[in-house]
Amino acid sequence: MLPLVLVTVVAVRHRSVLADGFAHLATARWPWLLAAAGATCLTWVAAACTRQGAVLDRLPARRLLATQFAAGAANHLLPTGLGASAVNLRFMTVCGLSLSRSSAALALYLLAESVGRVALLGVLLVAFPGALRLGSLLPEAAFGPLLLALGAVLLIGAGAVAGVRRLRTAVTGFLRTALGEARSVHARPSRALALWGGALAFPALQASALVLVGLSLGLSVPPAHMAVAYLAATVAVALVPTPGGLGSVEAALVVALVAVGGAAAVATAVVLAFRVVTVWLPLLPGALTLGALVRLKVI
Repeated sequence: MLPLVLVTVVAVRHRSVLADGFAHLATARWPWLLAAAGATCLTWVAAACTRQGAVLDRLPARRLLATQFAAGAANHLLPTGLGASAVNLRFMTVCGLSLSRSSAALALYLLAESVGRVALLGVLLVAFPGALRLGSLLPEAAFGPLLLALGAVLLIGAGAVAGVRRLRTAVTGFLRTALGEARSVHARPSRALALWGGALAFPALQASALVLVGLSLGLSVPPAHMAVAYLAATVAVALVPTPGGLGSVEAALVVALVAVGGAAAVATAVVLAFRVVTVWLPLLPGALTLGALVRLKVI
């Protein structure tokens, strides 16, 4: 809850910027917003492709796609993607995969999605080196404490695994299963293509949705720079444990869009419209779909 409290404090302190952002929403051009909604729908297809590519077994396509739509709603109930992971883990076990194989497939999906997002950001930064300054999202003084905290977490985790025999056995068994599943998936070209193609398409479609919303509101930033801003912001807030990135994503996106040259009020309006299109509009139908899938014992 602490990140939500901090975001609320920041929102209150900058309420005039938020008010200007809401006022700009009335100027949005609807064809671009409809295109953004279409790109958002395609993200569920990309997620389904990546999920299928992470397992060797054939998953039922329609139920898999419906599960990705429902997982989006579950993702806003738990922090850092735990909701979507829980829904997909349950779906794979219902489809007949063992818990160990389902967990291995989930880990492979998360790894591929992270690698795809960072790789796409890296390609865009190489193509447009002046698009964004990292210091605009993360102050230079924060690099040292961040690295120390990350190192401490890794050391504590490694010490726990090495010191507790039962935990060490469980981790070793999971890694053995995960590596075996990864080798099997990459031995089949269709699965590898679905895994990595979907992992690249998913963040690309999300960034495209933000670009389309920016065009609808006349944000004076090149489309490629908007895509860089989105990818950099989502990578920067990946470790902030708020449900669905609520608050943290909005704040980072506004900062990133301003850093690439956008006006604060228009950038705020773009982020608000983007989150409405990608999060709040699909939330209710996604929750209803989630409830229906539970009642039908699909998950």
